[in-house]
Amino acid sequence: MGVKPQTEVQVEGRRYRPVHLAREHGISTQAVRNYERDGLIPPAARTAAGHRVYSAVHLRALRAFLALVAAHGHATGAEVMRAVGRGDLDTALRAVDRSHAQLLRDRETLDAVEAVVEALGRGPAAGPSDRRSTAGLPDHQPASRRLGGSPASGLPGGSPASGLPERPLSIGHLAHRLGVSPATLRKWERAGILLPRRDAGTGHRHYTAADVRDAELAHMLRRGGYPLGHIATVIDQVRGAGGHEPLVRSLDDWRRRLTGRGRAMLTAAAALAEYLGACEAPRPDGR
Repeated sequence: MGVKPQTEVQVEGRRYRPVHLAREHGISTQAVRNYERDGLIPPAARTAAGHRVYSAVHLRALRAFLALVAAHGHATGAEVMRAVGRGDLDTALRAVDRSHAQLLRDRETLDAVEAVVEALGRGPAAGPSDRRSTAGLPDHQPASRRLGGSPASGLPGGSPASGLPERPLSIGHLAHRLGVSPATLRKWERAGILLPRRDAGTGHRHYTAADVRDAELAHMLRRGGYPLGHIATVIDQVRGAGGHEPLVRSLDDWRRRLTGRGRAMLTAAAALAEYLGACEAPRPDGR
């Protein structure tokens, strides 16, 4: 069902001046005028003297826009409001859908990072055969299964190998250590998962202890069914945190931010629904 383009909003019932809309949200009257100019709220009616007059529709429009910005960001909020303003509800809802899909991807990334952290906390694996096993889950299930966010079946048993090398490994040695082909390691490098140094003379790859750690984490996540782009994001989070302990401390804050976004999206959905209802309400003249 579509909505009427908001180009001729009639002022029925209580009338509002820019200051009334501004005070509710703690913004300036100039900001209200700017939102109208930019098509983020409907055009105001004018008095004979040229003063702006707003209605309850404008009040709901501003509430919806500011709630959308808090939940989805300014760009998405503006896209939604302009689409509603021209009566294009499908485009407005599609923009909201994209933002919800991004939040889901962010949750899955967090779940994957938590799974890695749990694996690191379990200590060294029993041996190469355990690292290459793809059957079953450990008794202490990873976050991807415990929190239910990942589409994968969960990470298989085992954690990154102990005894990281003191000297850099060649691509062949690292491939043998993981039980994968050198071509697989090159593919991970193209995806941004591995960042080995190159020998200036031969061009051969050298994998440091940190590279081996990243490769083993990537191998574990890959066996759990995660796509390469997702794994690259997880490994980047591990690198950026500066190690295991700082990453552990950051996860609770990360999840709180995601929860806050989710709650803000609920608030924005209610405000947008209220505005859409006002847009769809019949006018006194029957139009």
